[in-house]
Amino acid sequence: MTLPDIQQIYDVVDGTWPAAEYMPEGPWLFRRGEGGGQRVSATTARQPVTASDIAAAETRMEALNQPKLFMIREGDEALDALLEAQGYAIQDPVNAYVAPVSVFDDKHPPRVTALLAWEPLAIMLDIWAKGGIGAGRVAVMHRAYSPKTGLIGRLNDHPAAAAFCAIHKGIAMVHALEVLPHQRKQSMGKYAMYELAHWAAQNGADHISLVVTQANAAGNALYTSLGMTCVGQYHYRLKRESRHEL
Repeated sequence: MTLPDIQQIYDVVDGTWPAAEYMPEGPWLFRRGEGGGQRVSATTARQPVTASDIAAAETRMEALNQPKLFMIREGDEALDALLEAQGYAIQDPVNAYVAPVSVFDDKHPPRVTALLAWEPLAIMLDIWAKGGIGAGRVAVMHRAYSPKTGLIGRLNDHPAAAAFCAIHKGIAMVHALEVLPHQRKQSMGKYAMYELAHWAAQNGADHISLVVTQANAAGNALYTSLGMTCVGQYHYRLKRESRHEL
């Protein structure tokens, strides 16, 4: 089975982790994040741009009371160079992983280790909060269209993890997979992915995907070990003078 390419995954990111508002203006697509993080706040280019276009984008981002933040995707090399020349720093390079859901057909978590729930349970909100996933990001989950689900992980008779998953155009994407520190290194992340892959298949998805920062060595190792393929990357460029909250 041919894997989705990185351009499809960029679309899935927007479809399963949506901004509060999308504003196409000239060569840009602006996003209103409302506290939902970089993915829903970053500006992306819709066509080739010039230095004067960047100045106009900065004015618009200031009007939105958001950082001067651009998402740089494959094909944006010229924009990347322009931003570097203007003092923008690279922020959080990300890898995108994909696998057919069939990879997980014969893999199942132990009984009651991974349970599905939507809307989020209080314990899920607590686990996310401990991992820095606050109300703004939970609001993103509520904005996502169905099919979608949350997951609560349990190990040693106690809560262990929380995650969110949604489907866009036949591709499921896992977000906000957070394992409590004292429950790590016990395969909880693997069990969560097993359960979410089965849910995705039952809800019409052919593939399951996620994005993870390149700095997250444990996450990259996990997803590679599960048979997922890195199909591309993106990163952000942030003007360090920006002081607005994401």
